[in-house]
Amino acid sequence: MRRAIHFAAAILIAVLCLWGSVAPSAQGFANWNWNMMRGSRGADVTELQGRLRYVNYYHGAIDGVFGWQTYWAVRNFQRDVGLRVDGIAGPATKAALVQRSRGYRPAPAQTSAPPATGVGRFSARDIDLLTRLVYGEARGEPYVGQVAVAAVVLNRLEDPRFPHTIPGIIFQPGAFTSVSDGQIWLTPDSEARKAALDAIRGWDPTGGAIYYFNPATATSRWIWSRPQIKQIGRHIFTR
Repeated sequence: MRRAIHFAAAILIAVLCLWGSVAPSAQGFANWNWNMMRGSRGADVTELQGRLRYVNYYHGAIDGVFGWQTYWAVRNFQRDVGLRVDGIAGPATKAALVQRSRGYRPAPAQTSAPPATGVGRFSARDIDLLTRLVYGEARGEPYVGQVAVAAVVLNRLEDPRFPHTIPGIIFQPGAFTSVSDGQIWLTPDSEARKAALDAIRGWDPTGGAIYYFNPATATSRWIWSRPQIKQIGRHIFTR
């Protein structure tokens, strides 16, 4: 009898030890009932970013700060797995993410800037995001049209109605189609980067535009009502 009890105890201890070794990565998240959203901070946000990166939805710094990049990564993940698309990481979103990132293991937080150089007041990250936007929005357009798209972002930077950073402008909800559908994360070519840099250096083919649209696909009455400046390639640029 004693031998059976000792054997059962040994089995229980082994199971508990095994559970303790796998539970953090298998279960994930310290607080399942916390709805993480834009502005949230902490270890669970760090894990959220890490898991989203593991399944190729998030490409920013793993810094524990729920910003626009994290917001759009959550929305795109929710859309693809059939959840309510609201950009809020609640229990259902976390459960689906854990299910799809089973091999995830935490990595050290990334708080330093990428090992690259910026231009003037624009950081390497600013230039990378602007390049990605140009490629996502305007690849296939004439070169001047690619510069024009970058110029619109920079013009918004000087307009008090818009956010005051490149990431803030690019990831503003509903601002750019390539962000909403994930094309901003395609690998850009050298022409897109050159176009972004030409705009940063002062070339604005749009004449001060802060919006643009494709007249072949635009259905918004509002965008058609904006004062038009010129058409470049397939885009009409407006104030």
